Amino acid sequence: METESEPYVRLATLRQLHQVMADMNTARSLADTLQTVADGVVNGLGYELACVNLVRPDGDLVVAAFAGNPAAEALITGRVGSRDSWDRRLNMGEHWGDLVFIPHTEGWVLDDDDVPQWYTEGPAPRFEDEWHPADRLFAPMYTPGVHGGACGELIGVLSVDRPRNGRLPGAWGREALQMYAFQAAIAISNARLRANMQRALVRLERDQQALRASEESFRQAFEYAPSGMAIAEMGGDQHGRVLRTNDALCRLLGRPASAMRRYSFSDLVHPEDIGTLLRTSAEGGRAELRLARRDGTYVWVSLRNSVVADAADGPRFLLTHVEDIEERKRRELQLAHRASHDSLTGLPNSAELRSRLSARLCKRPAHAGALESTDAAYGHPAVFDANGHGFDFPGSAALDAYDHHVHTVAPEESERDDGTKGLAVLFCDLDGFKSINDRFGHNAGDAVLIEVARRLTRGVRDGDTVARLGGDEFVILADGLGRADAQDLAVRLRNEIIQPIRAEGRAVRVGASFGIGWAHCGMTADEVLKSADERMYVEKRSRPKQHRRAG
Repeated sequence: METESEPYVRLATLRQLHQVMADMNTARSLADTLQTVADGVVNGLGYELACVNLVRPDGDLVVAAFAGNPAAEALITGRVGSRDSWDRRLNMGEHWGDLVFIPHTEGWVLDDDDVPQWYTEGPAPRFEDEWHPADRLFAPMYTPGVHGGACGELIGVLSVDRPRNGRLPGAWGREALQMYAFQAAIAISNARLRANMQRALVRLERDQQALRASEESFRQAFEYAPSGMAIAEMGGDQHGRVLRTNDALCRLLGRPASAMRRYSFSDLVHPEDIGTLLRTSAEGGRAELRLARRDGTYVWVSLRNSVVADAADGPRFLLTHVEDIEERKRRELQLAHRASHDSLTGLPNSAELRSRLSARLCKRPAHAGALESTDAAYGHPAVFDANGHGFDFPGSAALDAYDHHVHTVAPEESERDDGTKGLAVLFCDLDGFKSINDRFGHNAGDAVLIEVARRLTRGVRDGDTVARLGGDEFVILADGLGRADAQDLAVRLRNEIIQPIRAEGRAVRVGASFGIGWAHCGMTADEVLKSADERMYVEKRSRPKQHRRAG
């Protein structure tokens, strides 16, 4: 490099320096940039050796690139010097602008520190401005400041040695090195930024690949799941609207996927299960309910919801798992039916009869009678049921048992029908059944019981209950009848029963005795049945024996 005494700088030198900076800013990677920076000091600035010391994340400086001497490059590249040692170097010696020059007369104190160094040999200087082999020249590299000044963070230090002309750099050479260090800092910062961006792009691509793989896994798990799956909207006016279904759910409901998207689950659920569906629309909700098939039938399913977010702030969806439990429900219903129905006749059994009867009755509070005497004292208007029993009045909490309950009453005991309708309990006992069992065997007896059950069921209204109490005893619950209606029903049922019955290849006959009892609130189920049973025995004893039996 020309000395400062020369009146001009050769154009070739400027061109060479310009090319070095261009190469430095067009390197493909951070490593290439660092090596280009070191090579540029040797090729463009006229020094025989150059070293790039780069600041690491922990603050220490590592030798990242070296140029000018392969032996030195192999020896010190990759070695680390502590930040404290470097700060000591940059704060001593002579400061030429941003450059730091430590002459050999002062640098001997640095011979034993931990900064990687390469010593060159040569004769002692003969002139005042001649370079000494132990002289040190450093060009700190700072990140560019806000307005382009070198006032940012230290990112590294250029170490240069042995100018080719053997002289200490003059004003122009110092300025060139300082400008070069400034441009090198920009190139290194840009290379780091590009490297970070490339790493970020690699991570993004890797994450996207993982996301695509995850989405594909979810799609396959969703589409090919053996049980039904659906994605539905969550919240808003379209809550529950089906967005996507898998093949298993379409097959289960007999509906194509395109048709499923026209529905919400509330459109498909059985009307009796709407409340159950609404209670399970939240995250983690579970329910067992019925969904409509295309043919109009319903299938029992287990429905389980999970909430899935499309993104951190994106919409939320319901992922619904639908499992066919029709077979299990059928077995459960069969078990429940067996527990509540007679195995021979299929009629409700004694326990189911008492349950249905109890459901229509409410217990009268023990102190209800006392309320009639206190109504006037408290100024409450008394309210009475059809039997004259007080059951509620404003401000009273004592008779809450009657709230929202239609009370069961009994018609008056009189020959004249007063028009009152009640819950009639017809107790039926077969006459002559034991002789059929004794003469023809239990198979014949079973056939008679089955046929009697069929005839009783055929002879009552929809909604009435025919139950087998046990043995040859049957009970009919018929609501909304007057006394005359109940008597007519008993006559019709008796006439049905006494018709010949085919059993074990022969025709047999049985008779029937009916007792009519009336249920009303305040009675227990057993009290009602006992009343009807007693009336049945009264009716049975009142008829001649030949009229009670048929053979």
